[in-house]
Amino acid sequence: MIRPAADTSFGIGTVRLPNPVLLAPMAGITDAPFRRMAQRFGAGLVVSEMVASDALTRGHAETVVRAEGEGIAVHAVQLAGNEPIAMAEAARHVEGAGAAIIDINMGCPAKRVTTGLAGSALLRDLDLATRILAAVVGAVRVPVTLKTRLSWDDTALVAPELARRAEALGIAMVTIHGRTRCQFYTGSANWSAIRAVKEAVSIPVIANGDLTMADDAPAMLEVSAADGVMIGRGAQGRPWFPGQVARRLADGVTPADPDLDTQRDVLLELYDGWLCHYGRDLGVRTARKHIGWALEAAAIRAGRPALDGHAWRSRLLMLDDPALVTDGIRTAFDDLSWRCAA
Repeated sequence: MIRPAADTSFGIGTVRLPNPVLLAPMAGITDAPFRRMAQRFGAGLVVSEMVASDALTRGHAETVVRAEGEGIAVHAVQLAGNEPIAMAEAARHVEGAGAAIIDINMGCPAKRVTTGLAGSALLRDLDLATRILAAVVGAVRVPVTLKTRLSWDDTALVAPELARRAEALGIAMVTIHGRTRCQFYTGSANWSAIRAVKEAVSIPVIANGDLTMADDAPAMLEVSAADGVMIGRGAQGRPWFPGQVARRLADGVTPADPDLDTQRDVLLELYDGWLCHYGRDLGVRTARKHIGWALEAAAIRAGRPALDGHAWRSRLLMLDDPALVTDGIRTAFDDLSWRCAA
């Protein structure tokens, strides 16, 4: 386990966090088992995957599962939608279910989201975005935060104006992914463009995008002038990574990745968690992408070519029997350990 970082406590409204390193909400990834593990390794805050407000208020079973936060110290739920009334109702729902922070998604670039005028589509309608922010802030007592992008495209950087409006309405923190919607996840995140948002507001601003190495975190903060960082894809297969970044920022020390035995045990615990969280069939399917990423991380830790992890991934992702999968995980890590020692 990674040793906790020195005290670098950080506040979002009335909520105090141990450090300003956040795990990003990622659809199909940051479910409750994964968030609990990232929190255990030292992430300052872990945010649920995106929850559709209208589906949540209708009681859609899979959506309700996405909003669960059992065992998480500070439960943060991200909501998405384009109707102020529905967003307010969903916010009251998750607050009543124990959410300590509510995050509003105005950054998702997926076509299925933006076609419905939600996510980053709201960057093209700041007046609607403002009404949504006002409705949610007015509906709950817990801090409300906003996650968005720089703009829809390169024609106008609207994030500073949206952040100013958000702060005026009582939003407690803004996270900026340093890309436009039209970039999706291509190219490089523009950390320096986030500085304009920080200069526009006095509330905390969090920088997001392309942080995959702990040693890059100080530069991300310096270039963006942000108050903290949010990690997305860099944590895939590595729930310990936000904790590593927290240590790097607090102490100037970058911890090594956990040894292979620890990584194996983490994956096995997560696998059991997914089976319990989703049920057997959906749990098996949900776990596959995580197993693939975990094996790639393990191959790197073993100092072996990525091909070693890929070979085991191809075998394990074909299995439907949980007992065979857990046996395969153990065998894969034994093989990687043996190759590492050879």
